[in-house]
Amino acid sequence: MSRLRKQGLTRRALLSRAVAAGGLAVAGAGFIAAPDAAWAVEVTAITEHQMATLLQMARDIYPHDRVGDRFYAIAIKGYDSAEHRAMVAEGIEMLDAAAREAGFDNYLAAGWEAERVAILRSIEDSVFFQTVRGGLVTGLYNQKEVWPIFGYEGESFSQGGYIDRGFDDIDWL
Repeated sequence: MSRLRKQGLTRRALLSRAVAAGGLAVAGAGFIAAPDAAWAVEVTAITEHQMATLLQMARDIYPHDRVGDRFYAIAIKGYDSAEHRAMVAEGIEMLDAAAREAGFDNYLAAGWEAERVAILRSIEDSVFFQTVRGGLVTGLYNQKEVWPIFGYEGESFSQGGYIDRGFDDIDWL
């Protein structure tokens, strides 16, 4: 018997929750899973709603269609800590309040990226937004598995530098 069934949650129920959460399965047992991929993120200090909102926020701040949700989840996992709990709770409440002012139940309920970006712009001067945005720069782009997606081959020092390794191979200029 699967762990989900022991908790009274069938696979069908888990996947149906994914539709309600905008593509993420918020199982309520302390984790968020992707119904169309093999990854999940456990939450311990913040709520599943807060983690799902952070994940969508990360995708909306730095949108890359070819970068999977799991890389964004890795980038924001650090906010699931006792140290960040209050900031995340206040920030997500501020974001959801801005979404309610725009006519949505919460930030995740805004279906179009343009609507979510408008909501984000309303809080872009907040410490919460700036902290998350700044953390994503390194949290997302320092993942070596993401580099090939952008065509970055990594550092060159250990391979003799760029002079003899691609310095003058530009062919698009």
